[in-house]
Amino acid sequence: MKKINISYIMILLLLSFTLSSCEDWLDMPSESKFDSSSVFESVSRAEMAVLACYPNTFNRELYYQLGMGTDECISSEGDTNSKNQIGNYVYTTSNIPSSTYTALYAGIEYANVCIKKLTAMREGSSVSDQKNIDYLLGEVYAIRGMNFMNIVRFFGDVPYPTKPVEDMDTFTSSRVSRDTIMDGVISDLQKAAELLPWKSQGVYPTPERFSKNAAYGILARAALYGAGYSLRWDLESYSSGSVTLAQRADKERINELYEIASEACYEVIQKGENELENSYADVFRDLVNGRYNSESLLEIGQYGSNVNGYSIGYTNGIYSHPNSMYSKVKPAMHAIPTYWFDFNDGDTRRDVTICNYDINSDDERKLSTYAGCTIGKFRVDWKAEIGVAVNKRDINWPMLRYADVLLMYAEAENELHSSPGTEAEKALKAVRMRAFNNDESKIGDIPSTYNEFKKAIINERKLELGFESLRRTDLIRWGILFETLTETKQNLIKLANHTGSYHDADMYRAYNSIKATEFEDPLVAVNYLSYKNELSDTEIADLKTQGYTVLDMFGNDDLSNSKTLNADEIWIESLFRGLEKNKVELLPLNQNMIDVNSGLEGQQHPLY
Repeated sequence: MKKINISYIMILLLLSFTLSSCEDWLDMPSESKFDSSSVFESVSRAEMAVLACYPNTFNRELYYQLGMGTDECISSEGDTNSKNQIGNYVYTTSNIPSSTYTALYAGIEYANVCIKKLTAMREGSSVSDQKNIDYLLGEVYAIRGMNFMNIVRFFGDVPYPTKPVEDMDTFTSSRVSRDTIMDGVISDLQKAAELLPWKSQGVYPTPERFSKNAAYGILARAALYGAGYSLRWDLESYSSGSVTLAQRADKERINELYEIASEACYEVIQKGENELENSYADVFRDLVNGRYNSESLLEIGQYGSNVNGYSIGYTNGIYSHPNSMYSKVKPAMHAIPTYWFDFNDGDTRRDVTICNYDINSDDERKLSTYAGCTIGKFRVDWKAEIGVAVNKRDINWPMLRYADVLLMYAEAENELHSSPGTEAEKALKAVRMRAFNNDESKIGDIPSTYNEFKKAIINERKLELGFESLRRTDLIRWGILFETLTETKQNLIKLANHTGSYHDADMYRAYNSIKATEFEDPLVAVNYLSYKNELSDTEIADLKTQGYTVLDMFGNDDLSNSKTLNADEIWIESLFRGLEKNKVELLPLNQNMIDVNSGLEGQQHPLY
């Protein structure tokens, strides 16, 4: 956001003043208070209005509460904490987060206003102005489509306003079928892809704004969600007996959506403007330092004091002591201990994705236990400087990467043809080759049958896109959330008991504690010696005399306050405690959402 946040801040304030109160049902601005005569009098000022839509395309809840509760990420907060409850599927009509819902709808209203005004502005404009207005229209269509997609991901059937509040007959709105909404999302994103410039045209030099490349990528994502599983019920009766996890009934439309996803990804791939970074670590070193690379298609900008409120690198970072050179980082999210074992030997993504150390008050890197490992993609010691504040680290959110485009293409092709085919296999192979430093001998066989290839895609998305807030709804759209998390908890208990495939997991590790001395720290992971069996007091004493610190991998991590890894621990017993198939795949509405919108009365999730 460094490149653009100052320029649109005044327009953002103007739009913000139009919010009448937090009690409004969507917390939307009223168009009657929008000074259209001044804002839309020129392309340059209209552009500022479009830029002001972007802050309402994201919210911390999207990666925090709604990013946990998976086979990669869990909450490290107490059981009574509402974030922990949402991350463990303990839903009530009072603990459901509502700020994402409100923010995304505010962004939709801003987009609706801009679409109306820009469409009118285009009439009678010069040819050159019309071209620039089309670019702006492309952006707001993309923003509206992406916002609706993200609301539907978590809430399903929701209100679907496609015109400004001023033009509505009523200020109330009822649920609309998610299939209708997702078809509208597809249409919006197709319009956006048609209108927007390619990245190479240089119109928008930053991935913090939509390009044609990004619009195609988000279109593919929306199409896969539209074709996938979702929790559904009868919108007439709201009968609890009608609740089921299913795809839409129209099989022909499902096939069309897979085709749309495949073609959208192909447009990006064949254009050749985006590519995988050679090093997986460099993807995130660039990200935390605000450097744009060709793998990044879309980022949510975070820079400075004004637009930097999502705590990226703090809530989802590595632990850093307040007195360290990097200042305080107190993560509320951790890697589930089994996730580390899901990566094969030699996979460079593991130590980037999962950080195996904390930083103490003396800037020493202390090795983490299995339960103490944190999220490594947004680590503060990779930054060139601290940032504006400890919870404002100037780290953008990676909304869309080229690796995701390749994996979506492979998935869509497999679904379309009931087998992967050469191009799908090639796309998956490219992602795996980068993961293993282009060592083909380590990537394993690429499956050639439908079922095995789908399993490979499900697994690869976990390894490649970990902690990027896609896993939870990926598992839902595949219809396997309950089964996957049930197996994950069983595996965690096996790890805690040192049984099954985890029977030879390291019991102890010994390491040298090395002090960090610089920002942009080149370290990726702390090296260690592995011990598969219990160490005697004599062996531990001998290692300590050699300068090693000995860590019980099943013990407590003092710095990050993680729990011990024991099957009898309450945190393990209570993990995913609210999980229930055909119920938790969608959130109920917070009662406040219904209270301020009478159109939703009687339309609560039938099982809440």
